[in-house]
Amino acid sequence: MTRPGGSRTLWRRIVGVAAVVVLAGASSACSTRASEWDDSRYEIASGGANGVYFAYGSELAAELSETLDVRIDAAETAGSVDNLLRVGSGEALVGFAQGDAAADAVAGEGAFDEPLAVQAVARLYDEYLHVVVRADSEIDDLTDLAGKTVSLGAENSGVHVIAGRVLDAADVDIASISDPELDLGESIMALEGSEIDGFFWVGGIPTPGIADLAETTPVRLLSIEQTWVNTVNARYSDAYRPSDFPVGLYGLAQPEPTMAVPNYLVTSAATPDDVVRDILAGLFASRTDIAQDVPAAALLDRRQAIFTGPVELHPGAVEYYRSQRD
Repeated sequence: MTRPGGSRTLWRRIVGVAAVVVLAGASSACSTRASEWDDSRYEIASGGANGVYFAYGSELAAELSETLDVRIDAAETAGSVDNLLRVGSGEALVGFAQGDAAADAVAGEGAFDEPLAVQAVARLYDEYLHVVVRADSEIDDLTDLAGKTVSLGAENSGVHVIAGRVLDAADVDIASISDPELDLGESIMALEGSEIDGFFWVGGIPTPGIADLAETTPVRLLSIEQTWVNTVNARYSDAYRPSDFPVGLYGLAQPEPTMAVPNYLVTSAATPDDVVRDILAGLFASRTDIAQDVPAAALLDRRQAIFTGPVELHPGAVEYYRSQRD
């Protein structure tokens, strides 16, 4: 697999500048950033524009840019696999990634031809598998998707990874499904126009795009049976757990069983420790403000953030969490 990346990779920019104090006298009076930052443009790999990743990444980029007096932007991407590739190549400073995709990345399995040198910054919140159909659809069960036109997620997305694993656990022949490989925004538009029978999505709740869709086009979420969750865990990285969509979410009249997977913020192993500590300080300091627009941000918990196995915490993250215990 070819990894995306520009000619100036991030690790070269930050590691190369570590030997020189670029910021002496250049930072604003209110900035508390570490000396390893330079004046380059930094990127948060943040997913599709209609998902929680992009909303969270945009808010975090704005907060860090102001606090650290650096230029940090949220980049629209295909999702977890794409984000991990960007972080691993140095194109992005940090990125959001599902725990299962991150486990594959460090092991060099699944969508990754070889292990990526990525490490975790924090466990942020859990994401939920959505299998969305129109409310008036005749599709009642995951097994009814065979022979239908269903988006299993964009190429290089964590959605695509989970969709394949769950369908396999449910004994649905994936080859029988016509998959246009749409991102969330494209999937929403296609379902609205009855161009597809349904779509898969994995994200925090509520996912803004799906919440907006439910306001104009009544939808249903298909159940994910616990036996399927158990099968997926047994076959892969044991990263999943049974969960439920609550009543009222997307107009649901009753809870709907699904499965959840943790979401991590990841960075390159080459990122300087001080930079990671700066990011974490900003992440926790701004979580209340970010949560006003991105409810999932309120779920960030310092006691739970360290549980990122099998992805190792970055040494800078370890230092940060230890310092908070003092």
